[in-house]
Amino acid sequence: MKTRIPIAAYSPRALALAGLGLNLLLASAAQAQTPAAPAAPPSSAPAQAVPTGPWTLQGAVDYALAHNLNVRLSELQAQNNQQVLRQSRAALLPSVNLSGSQSWQYGTSVNPLTYEFQNSTVRANNFAGVAQLTLFQGFQLRNTIRRNDLDYKASLADIEKARNDLSLNVASAFLQLVLAQELVRANQTRVASDQEQIARTKILLKAGSIPESTLLDSQSQLATDELNVVTAQNQADLARLSLLQFMNIDPANAGGFAIAVPQLPDPDEEGTLALDLNATYQTAASNLPEIRAAELRVQSARRGTDLARGGYYPRLALTGQVFSGYSSVRTVNSIGTDSTARRTTFFVNNGGVQTPLSVLTYQRNIISLPQGFWDQLDKNLGQQVALQLNIPILNGLQVRTGVQRAVINEQAQTVRAEQARLTLRQSIEQAYADARAAQLQYAAAKRQVVALTLTQRNSEIRFNNGLLNGTEFNIAKNNLTFAESNRIQAKYSFIFRRKVLDFYQGKPLSL
Repeated sequence: MKTRIPIAAYSPRALALAGLGLNLLLASAAQAQTPAAPAAPPSSAPAQAVPTGPWTLQGAVDYALAHNLNVRLSELQAQNNQQVLRQSRAALLPSVNLSGSQSWQYGTSVNPLTYEFQNSTVRANNFAGVAQLTLFQGFQLRNTIRRNDLDYKASLADIEKARNDLSLNVASAFLQLVLAQELVRANQTRVASDQEQIARTKILLKAGSIPESTLLDSQSQLATDELNVVTAQNQADLARLSLLQFMNIDPANAGGFAIAVPQLPDPDEEGTLALDLNATYQTAASNLPEIRAAELRVQSARRGTDLARGGYYPRLALTGQVFSGYSSVRTVNSIGTDSTARRTTFFVNNGGVQTPLSVLTYQRNIISLPQGFWDQLDKNLGQQVALQLNIPILNGLQVRTGVQRAVINEQAQTVRAEQARLTLRQSIEQAYADARAAQLQYAAAKRQVVALTLTQRNSEIRFNNGLLNGTEFNIAKNNLTFAESNRIQAKYSFIFRRKVLDFYQGKPLSL
């Protein structure tokens, strides 16, 4: 059975860390020691029931990708960067705003519409609609769009990297569980062999062929192997828990959780490992999302420098405004319905004599009435169009300092990108060296197992015939056990590192 994982499903740094964790697990298994619990992302119980049936590696990876919180956080960060990009694009559009206010003035104050001093209570309203369009701002708006677009693309690469890291962690935990289960079966086989050996020893003891100390040695070996079974089972439980945590499954709801054990080939079934490290590096550098994200952030930092330099340029904006207002003390003159009689005396020149002439006239009264709200808004309506030019001269060296900081950030991002490439190259070289060493170690361990198997069989025959004491027999048996553990360790180390190299070469990872 083969389970395939997409080519973009792994991160080199995570591969190296997972390979180290695998070594620790294998070494602890060989020495029958209980390891510490493996680290895993925070786990929360999913709402739906856990699917039943044996889990393949691809099924475990798919489930983890759909329920992992770190991947979800990366997706939310990308969505946030997308909104930032959308906002920067919208900054090219004009801004339009409406405003209104209402105020009360008491005592001596200035009428906001007539600008006359008056001593009364005034209620005033002011309304305005303002539109502004930035015509030039040192290319800062467009550079902001380009920078935010690069940041958004880098965050998309971060999502891919988070998915890669999770996929690798699941694959590593899956492989650790396969190894732990194999160690459990191997130790259970040894316990069964010890029990058979004790049964034969008791028969030989009754026959007087061997001393009682031989039986005690066999029982001591059985107790040791039973302890190894418990230790191996504990390791399997921890590996299972680690896999459940990476998959974000509540262990309380995973009573029937089981994996489908794949058929893994032995390292000696293929030829001696050979690899073009430079070609592998070039392929990995063009595929891995962390390298792509590092390069995008270098470009983003370069745009940030251009954006900061835009502060040296003048700014030109076009503004249009429509405004009106209302004042409670604003009045209008009106002709009343009543009139006032006025007598006016004229002097008429009559032959050089000024003769008075009295005339009675009637004049309509003029009254002041409060001007209505809507009438004032109509009569006070005004418009304004303005061009605003702002030329920076000296602003506390803020622009200069901002440019220098942007240049430093660009240099830092360049160094980080170079560091990412260097780490990738070193990871490839280390994985290749470890794979070669594991393949050679497996071949040597396999030969050792064959030799020690013959030695153990010979020791068992001599032991059953009373020609070998229990201590010497147990030493031969333990030597074979240790050799088998080394063989298993070398096998899984090679498989894991070989798949890492497949990933670097752009090949699909499969078990």
